[in-house]
Amino acid sequence: MVTAVSDARTYPSHRWGFGAFLLVEALLLASAALVSVLLRGDEPRDSIPVRDVLIGTIAPTGIAAVAALLITVVRGNGPMTDLRLEWRWDDVKVGLKFGALGLVVTTAGVAVWTNLVGEENAQSAIGALVADQPMSVKAALVMFCYLWLIGPICEEIIYRGLLWGAVERLHWGSERWGRLAAFALSTGLFAVSHLEPLRTSLLLVIAIPIGLARLVTGRLLGSIVAHQVNNFLPAVAILLTALGVMNL
Repeated sequence: MVTAVSDARTYPSHRWGFGAFLLVEALLLASAALVSVLLRGDEPRDSIPVRDVLIGTIAPTGIAAVAALLITVVRGNGPMTDLRLEWRWDDVKVGLKFGALGLVVTTAGVAVWTNLVGEENAQSAIGALVADQPMSVKAALVMFCYLWLIGPICEEIIYRGLLWGAVERLHWGSERWGRLAAFALSTGLFAVSHLEPLRTSLLLVIAIPIGLARLVTGRLLGSIVAHQVNNFLPAVAILLTALGVMNL
């Protein structure tokens, strides 16, 4: 059983709000579109080079996450305070528990979803990319590290860090309602932001345990760990597929 480990510490207020999240989300979409245009003119190749993996997959989310961190520095009290980005073993333990729950939920959800829509339609955008074109070993390893470790950190900073803090800052009548609103909105926007309409309902299911880790701990580390645990097996599957060991 997972119990709440958040404390009654009072954090100073910040000057950024929902507009900061909208700015970061716009930056994420704009950089992704720009990267797509820049890479579109490349000639067909037998494998995907590391450059395209770094630029096409990692750069947009990384740029947006850095922008979110800078906003907390310029308009607030820094990410440690504003995004509740603190190191606590209790939060790690909660994140591991919710991450394990997420693996179970994700595995069941993917099985049901694949049965409903078929294997081809059930693939993620990255999964389809890897299945269509082989990667070099170096590119596959970079992709694996991003999907497992780096991507979850960046996404949590944006959605359960910046967006969560912006929603909580609004007047909800009570702190409890603010947290619940932040949980609901961040879960929904996280799913929609992947721009995979067919998989949005599946992404909502996957996002719930991750959001619960943030809700229970009151801090960001728990959801980061839960997200990383949840992403481990899919990242391994994509790594093995990219190396030609298995087929998605």
